[in-house]
Amino acid sequence: MGWYRREFDVPASDVGRRIAVEFDGAFRSVLVFVNGCFIGRNDNGYAPFRFDLTDFLSYGAKNYIVLRVDAAFGDGWFYEGAGIYRHVWLTKNDALHLGKWESTVRASVDGGSATLKLDTVVENQSKQTESAKVTWQIQDAAGKTVATAEAAAQPIAVDGSAAFSATASLANPALWSVDEPNLYTAIVSVETDGKTRDAERISFGARTAKFDADKGFFLNGKSLKIQGTCNHQDHAGVGAALPDRLQWFRLGVLREMGCNAVRTSHNMPTPEWVDACDRMGMMMMCETRQMSSNPEGMAQLEAMVKRYRNSPSIILWSVGNEEWQLQNGMAEQGAKIAATMVERCHELDPTRVVSAAVNGDNKKGVSDAFDVIGFNYNLKFPDEYHKKNPTRPLYGSETASTIFTRGEYRTDPLRNTLSAYDVNHTSWSELTEEWWTYYGTREWLAGGFAWTGFDYRGEPTPYGWPSINSQFGIVDTCGFPKDAFYYYKAWWGKEPVLHLFPHWNFEGQEGDEIPVWVYSNLEEVELFLNGKSLGKQKVPHLGHVQWKVRYEPGAIEARGFKGGKVALTEKRETTGPGVAIRLTADRAEINADGEDVAIVTVEVLDKEGRAVPTANDFIGFNVSGAGKLIGVGNGDPNCQESDKEPKRSLFNGLAQVILQASKQAGEIRIEAVKEGFDGPELMPAKLAIVAKAAEIRPEG
Repeated sequence: MGWYRREFDVPASDVGRRIAVEFDGAFRSVLVFVNGCFIGRNDNGYAPFRFDLTDFLSYGAKNYIVLRVDAAFGDGWFYEGAGIYRHVWLTKNDALHLGKWESTVRASVDGGSATLKLDTVVENQSKQTESAKVTWQIQDAAGKTVATAEAAAQPIAVDGSAAFSATASLANPALWSVDEPNLYTAIVSVETDGKTRDAERISFGARTAKFDADKGFFLNGKSLKIQGTCNHQDHAGVGAALPDRLQWFRLGVLREMGCNAVRTSHNMPTPEWVDACDRMGMMMMCETRQMSSNPEGMAQLEAMVKRYRNSPSIILWSVGNEEWQLQNGMAEQGAKIAATMVERCHELDPTRVVSAAVNGDNKKGVSDAFDVIGFNYNLKFPDEYHKKNPTRPLYGSETASTIFTRGEYRTDPLRNTLSAYDVNHTSWSELTEEWWTYYGTREWLAGGFAWTGFDYRGEPTPYGWPSINSQFGIVDTCGFPKDAFYYYKAWWGKEPVLHLFPHWNFEGQEGDEIPVWVYSNLEEVELFLNGKSLGKQKVPHLGHVQWKVRYEPGAIEARGFKGGKVALTEKRETTGPGVAIRLTADRAEINADGEDVAIVTVEVLDKEGRAVPTANDFIGFNVSGAGKLIGVGNGDPNCQESDKEPKRSLFNGLAQVILQASKQAGEIRIEAVKEGFDGPELMPAKLAIVAKAAEIRPEG
């Protein structure tokens, strides 16, 4: 249970405007009070909600908003956070204004041009009938006006609304794609008697997206496999309350391994995640939380579709996840529920297909209504379904669920760890190579979404306490890659890849056989131990190569060949003990806006300057200057240390610190020192990050 209280001013000049408080999301049951008056409640942790405060405010005076937030009852079986974890806005509009999320831009691409269908709704909450017109100004990425349109004036009655429509054309449109995420902006304005009463900016993209039953998925007419990951919304150090910049950081990690799509498991995403996907070129399967045609379920679905239907990254809507009862025991009711939800999606957005994540054979129940059929696991089902339903497009809505611990190369149930080799999965799931070999070689399958991109809090699998997070991730909770990351990078990416593992620090195991694997998309790989060749192997398509090597200290080296010539080499050396700490930031300069963050990686180096992959030293942090520490992590699924205290142990050589800028320009300084008396002393490390002057978001 949490209570929030905020004092804010409303100037006397706001009399006559409509003022509302808008929440992007709060977990979970929220009671809202303003100036002592009960305003309303919301009982969903993921959907946005708003309340009109106009009648309850004191103008030219101070006002008070109080929230009671109860997170005792959750929506999911995973960590969901608590309290206000997304942005809250105070919005002010003219009494004559654009309807919330009613402006749409639908681009129809045909050859070298695109036709824009422009629609909006204007609402009149003034005390008189208003005659209003709507104009549209279309700008390209450089801010140049490339098209305009206007809808004729029409009367709007008191407490009424009116729909406005127009069309415009784009010559030689810059299409949105995963490689070139070109965006346009539509400035929508409401005018009366030559005066602008309200306006908004809508980002959109021009592109085509098509699922084909025989050929898979096409973006802008070109075949493209969906190389996707499912992701929950939490991150090490900050839980579910992610600063906006962290959304971009997480997408950057996924893009680096060749991922081109994300599924918002299992809820409506935060707006900043969608915006980052639009701008970075990441496709999205956008999913609502509740699969139901009851009033609450439909309200959540409508909010999601209306809010995000202008986002070019979204290629399909998902009305839910793994509702076993509606798929089987209540199949008749499930079919009706899904049909109602699909129909509403089509009404609100006729440009996109609708699906859901189904953990079954899709023969009955909710699946009847879907435009595209998604399969969760069980590699038998898609082949069987395709033979009997050759006209229905198919994809993997949730796959893999391979389990591994970063930097561990032996499964040890006593330590709740799993081997990082691709050898462990649950009873219902598949290995990394198994699922992608299946989906990647069937032309009629559009691709799929691996469970999961990032490790996430809760749902520890296959171990229980003291494990605190899942081990399904291709990267850990910090975003540090596990070895499987490089399998995807090899077969999803476009650049040559050679990844050799494990590390070569196995003191006390001299003479023991160590499996040595290489992920590569080159033609052949040769392995060396201390300069001696252990043989060359051809790399199987969508596979890997491996050797069994008796351990001796020194170095293993992989050489990757293409066309008979060495294209890449990679080496793993036995390191010495750690002697110094190293700090590395993802960016040397961030904005001094009170929001931006820098992600700092913490490592320990030996005397040769090599990172020690087995280091588990406990490190303390001192932060000063124009910023603060807001979280720490290390990706250890069993770590019980605080995510908020300025100290953290390394886990298999790595830890992470998240620094947030203040609103004052200057330097953010961090010093890292070893704490405790275990092991040798380490030379401290210092790092300075520049926080440059930046525009600060208005704050009430």
